[in-house]
This record gives sequence, structure tokens and C-alpha cells, in this order.
Amino acid sequence: MHLIDPRQQARRAFLKRAGHLALAGVATPFGLNLAAIGDAAAFDATDYRALVCVFLYGGNDYANTVVTYDTPSWQAYRAIRASGPGPAGLAIEQADLAATVLTPTVPLAGSREYALHPAMTGLAGMFDAGHAAVLLNVGPLIRPTSRAEYFSADRVRYPLPPQLMSHNDQQSVWQSQGAEGSTVGWGGNLGDLAMASNGTSLFTCISASGNAVFLSGDTAQQYQVSTEGAVQVRQVHEGVMGLFSPASARVLQELITESRTHVLENEYNRVTRRSIEAEARLTAALSGVTLATAFPDDNPLADELKIVARVIGARNALGNKRQVFVVSLGGFDLHDNLVATQPGLLRRVSEAMSAFYAATAELGVADKVTTFTASDFGRTLTSNGDGTDHGWGGHHFVMGGAVRGRAFYGTPPPVSVGQTDAPEDQWHIGQGRLIPSTSVDQYAATLARWFGVADAELAGILPNLRNFGTAAGYPAYPTDLGMFG
Repeated sequence: MHLIDPRQQARRAFLKRAGHLALAGVATPFGLNLAAIGDAAAFDATDYRALVCVFLYGGNDYANTVVTYDTPSWQAYRAIRASGPGPAGLAIEQADLAATVLTPTVPLAGSREYALHPAMTGLAGMFDAGHAAVLLNVGPLIRPTSRAEYFSADRVRYPLPPQLMSHNDQQSVWQSQGAEGSTVGWGGNLGDLAMASNGTSLFTCISASGNAVFLSGDTAQQYQVSTEGAVQVRQVHEGVMGLFSPASARVLQELITESRTHVLENEYNRVTRRSIEAEARLTAALSGVTLATAFPDDNPLADELKIVARVIGARNALGNKRQVFVVSLGGFDLHDNLVATQPGLLRRVSEAMSAFYAATAELGVADKVTTFTASDFGRTLTSNGDGTDHGWGGHHFVMGGAVRGRAFYGTPPPVSVGQTDAPEDQWHIGQGRLIPSTSVDQYAATLARWFGVADAELAGILPNLRNFGTAAGYPAYPTDLGMFG
């Protein structure tokens, strides 16, 4: 199997499209060619859509987040997690899950049932109201992979994602399909195609969580905001060394934005000028947005989602039709103190996401905004005594008014540790580490199609997608998970 670096594939697709456009008129300005690329991507400029990635840094423990609940599965889970500081070791008692049992519209095969962590009452309510869904056992794959193929020495025939179970690398693989050092993410590539739909291209890809490769495109640039709004060039507003006057501020702004003859100085000033202009425009647009929705206090994820909601509220003032956002919460690397620490983290996720959905409903765009979670990796089903170790596949949430909610997508994994040749162990590689039964590419392609990306454009964003689906001979790995109507 010939494998292509996703970044090279995206660039090839971009250059191919640009070449086709050039045939129509060599003298056509490049900016107009970019607009035509946006049209080719089938984005509908008459409506608004946004994707919001909630990244849980550290590798969230999937088994205590979406908890197997039917009695046979729970008993197996309880036995595997018996070691630990809690009354049931690391396991959550079945009785404590009663308030967060999920009730899908279509029951799972084999009488399988799940509940959310007891701290996640908000998201459980969102699920049962039809506004959220659970994607089971998703993670990075280059191609469908069996247990035997994982343990094979033939990496040419059976390639694996780079540096499995490494934090930095798997964060990057989730966001960009390449190991640490990748410079282009699939969210940024969505932005490449969406820029032409927006009145202000700089506000296409927005991070409320610092720098994230997920939002870096070949042409799209990520714009970073703080939880208070646009980030200021402070000296323009506050002066230097505490000395400020309107006149001095004007002089300083001229100095740091004027054109220069030196190429590096000129580029630095150009970026500074763009930053000042963008801050002024976003601040003005946000001034017209008020939210009645109450976001929880002492919750950094809620703070980030609140500013995302406000930016979405300013979409008309900014002239934006398509946007991609990223927010995050850290602290999930719980080799220790899982029982003590994870409940507080999951409560923050549940409360923040529930409030964010309420805010999108208040803004009248609940069906125009889709929020989804991601994390470095899942973790082991087995206990290390006080926590769990790095794994592979895990469970995730998709939320929004357009989502076919109150449903599970993907395949429920058997509750086992993967250390025998028994059928139930074939989805595990030891210690209950899951081999993903759904790839990040399938997940991303489903979201991208809803966002407006044409099938013909997907290969340039998700080159490994061609290894899944009926065309590749894997109907159990569909390239559209059916999450949207």
C-alpha cells in the first residue's frame, strides 16, 4: 500500500485545483482563484455553520466516562478494575450510574447499555433530549487493523499511526494526521476551503486555547482569542512603561505598523498592523453580543466556550459563514488519582458543553453549530493501582441541533483485557487497550461533509480515508457515520 504524507496530499490537491483554474484564464488574480476554490468545495454561502473541537489533553479514561452498564458487561468491567483506592477499585458502582444511564432511540445489539460518569448529568440529559450522541471506540488508524496485524512485524502491509501512546505525537495525529512537528491540521484544511465564504478570512479558524496545529491550514491562519475577547497589542492601548497619552499611542502605532524597506521589518509590521485591525474589528463586533445563558463559574472550559459563543453571535457583523474553533481542557493524564481527579474534570466538560449548547439555542444557531470531543488517546481498562496507563481507542461525544442524537455510533467494544485468543479479546492489544473500530478519518469526514466539504475535496484533507469504506473493501468502516440527516 502506497501511503502519502497528508500535508503533501493537501498541497497537491490545492495546486491541482489552482492549475485547473489557471487554464480558464492565466491573468485571473490569485484571490479570485481562491474564491473559485471555495465554490468548488460546495460551501453554501447562504447559511452559517461552525465546528467546535473540544480537546481533552492528557488522554481521557474512556471506561469511566462512557461506562458499560448492562449487568454482564458491568460485572466484567468491575472485575477488571477491582484494584484501586475506591470501594470498587477504579470502577464506578452500578447503582451510582442509575441517574446517568443513556436511553438511545434504538437499543444497542446484544442488550448492551451505557451510562455516563455520575458527574456528567448535563451531557446525559443532552443525550436523552436528542441533542448529543456518543461515538464508541474511535482513534487514529491508517487502515482497518486487526489484533494480528497490530502484532505483525510487516509494517509495510500493516502500517500503524506513528508513535502510538505518545502524548505529543498522538495529540498531533488526532489534529493533523502526522506526528509531532506537523504543521497543517485537518481543521485548518477545512478553513482553506471555507475562507472564500467569509467576509473576513482571518476569522475562519479561531482558537480560544492557544496554538493548536488542528487549525493551521495551507492558507488559513488560526486567530487566537482570550476568554475576554480579542487579544490587544497592549502598548497601543496602555502606553510604554505606564506612560500613556492618545498622541503617544498614535505615534507608537505608526512606528509598529508603517511599511519598511527591510523585508523582515516590513513583515513584522504587516503582521502587527493586521493584528491591531483584527482586534478592533472583533472587539466592535463583540460589543453587540450579549448572552443571557449562564455559564458555570470556576470552569476554564466554560470560559473558552463562552467566548466562542460570543464570536458566533458576532458572525453577521464579521461577515462569516463558516468557522472552525478549538477549545481545550487539560489534566486527563491520570496515571494516579483517577478516582479523585477525573470526576471534577468530567463535571467541567459536561457543564461547559451543556451551557454552550444552551447559548447556541439562545443565538438561534443550535442546528448550525456542531461540537465534538477529541483526546490524545483512550487508556487501559486495567488498573495500575491508582489510575490507568496510555491506550489507543476511546469514546467521544458529538453535540448539536443537526446531530442525530440519542444514539450510539461505532461499535461497542467487548469488555476484556485482550490477552488471549478468545473472540472477545480481538479488539484489544493487552491491558484493555482498544484497537479503534472507527478511525479519526471517518469521524472527521462525517463532520466535514456536514460542514459543506464535497466528497471530491475529502481526499486532499483526509488522504487515509481512501483506505476505509466499501470502495476499499471495508463496509464495516463507512466513510460517513450517519450522524447527520
